[in-house]
Amino acid sequence: MPDGHEEERSRRDAQAADLSGVGVEGTTDHRSRRPVGRSCPRFRWTHEEYLAAVLDREVAARNASGAQLRIRAAGFAARKTLEEFDWNAQPAVRQQVASLASGGFLTEARNVVLLGPPGTGKTHLATGLGIAAAHHGHRVLFATATEWVTRLTDAHRAGRLPNELTRLRRYGLIIVDEVGYLPFEQDAANLFFQLVSSRYEHASLILTSNLPFSGWGGVFGDQAVAAAMIDRVVHHADVLTLKGASYRLRNRGIDTLPSIKTQDTAN
Repeated sequence: MPDGHEEERSRRDAQAADLSGVGVEGTTDHRSRRPVGRSCPRFRWTHEEYLAAVLDREVAARNASGAQLRIRAAGFAARKTLEEFDWNAQPAVRQQVASLASGGFLTEARNVVLLGPPGTGKTHLATGLGIAAAHHGHRVLFATATEWVTRLTDAHRAGRLPNELTRLRRYGLIIVDEVGYLPFEQDAANLFFQLVSSRYEHASLILTSNLPFSGWGGVFGDQAVAAAMIDRVVHHADVLTLKGASYRLRNRGIDTLPSIKTQDTAN
């Protein structure tokens, strides 16, 4: 049952939704150029209640503005929210995703891994969780696995890889999309491992992949590197397996893609 403070805050939130044209005693309504009185007759507020409602609204507006700035800075390929996701295609993970959207995994520096065939919604869910994280006040960066490797390679060649890893660790969430679509050379795999290792138990990762973990050795060119990476990723992680045919192929008479099997991809 809500306490008195929660009830008071709810009342102010409802009242603050209609503050247009109402000012504070000693100030001027800039549209009417008239001085404002001690209270708001419409809601019969006291001076203190009105000030509290104005401040609540100002904080909410600044939070919303900050979230939009974080979303723009994240570099998402497209803005796709969780509300827009077709849950009829992936009902099995809906509850788990809803729990993750609360942002608790970020405060615990946990990871999220989305596995499944192409077209099952991995990137959409990763993006949606990233947008939710931005609304919770976390800084987010999004890029494909190959883009991350390029970024790390450039930093390594410039002699600033340690500084870059330290800087990236200040982001509450890094999203690595499309792990496994293209294999990495040994040097690139080692750089990617350093990214994963630098965030281990410090900050969160979301990774998407069309391959089961057993196939990651081929991607990184070294079973030992892949095993060490997977160990750090999944130690504190939620692994979600998406199944089904690609949404891109719906109503096109194509049920499956070459070399893609519906399976428990976490094996």
